[in-house]
Amino acid sequence: MNSQPTIVLDRVLRVMQPLVRLLLRNGVTYTVLAAALKRVFLEAARRELATRGMPATDSAVTLLCGVHRRDVRLLTRGAPAAAEQPLPLPLGLAAQVVGRWMSEGAFLQPDGQVRVLPRNGQPGSFEDLVAGISSDVRPRAVLDELLRLDVVAETDDGVALVRSGFAPRNGFEDMAEFLATNVRDHAAAAAANLQGDGNFLEQAVFVDEITDESAQAVHAAARAAWRAAMKPVIQTATERHAQDQSQASPETRKHRARFGVYFYSERED
Repeated sequence: MNSQPTIVLDRVLRVMQPLVRLLLRNGVTYTVLAAALKRVFLEAARRELATRGMPATDSAVTLLCGVHRRDVRLLTRGAPAAAEQPLPLPLGLAAQVVGRWMSEGAFLQPDGQVRVLPRNGQPGSFEDLVAGISSDVRPRAVLDELLRLDVVAETDDGVALVRSGFAPRNGFEDMAEFLATNVRDHAAAAAANLQGDGNFLEQAVFVDEITDESAQAVHAAARAAWRAAMKPVIQTATERHAQDQSQASPETRKHRARFGVYFYSERED
């Protein structure tokens, strides 16, 4: 019978397979990854020791994660401890604009679909949409960013949302950032559930021995389900964010949340 560490290692290596292919396609070799992973293990060890209420000495970090003490000293001297580093930033202004666009009645059609917005000069315009979130950034700058990310399009009638949500398809760095945040949080939820540290939603529907045509039909059904599911979640998130900003103290506003779905299919040999 396999031990628990062996089981965990085997499953994590399986998770790593598509990520390693991504690394290889972008010129990142095993040697480069192995060196970079030292920092990841150090940060994880420091967080784990902090969770246990133990001091993060060089010896304790080395014992827990296996990185040599020499490397611990080299990589940590002069750098802030991982436990002191800030949490990832919340969604950017562009994503907040899209979220408000998809959830507030002033920017929706009677059937709940997003409207094409006039650029400026009236309630329910794109300018009005941006101003409701921030008065520090010009609406034209936000529009240019959304255009760059291929999230919106300018038409004769105004500004149209061309994707069901904030899902940039232009800009390698932007797409890579979404990969990092989405996959990281998905993995964090699954790991917390496995270790008994949480009870997060983490489910999947799966089927095999189907044709390519059937896989595409399932994909279409998944897209439709996402469009139906994300709107009430966006609305609740927007309402709770506004409520917390006005009623809760900064000391209590320390949580972040992410909801998402994924679909994948491949040919099995």
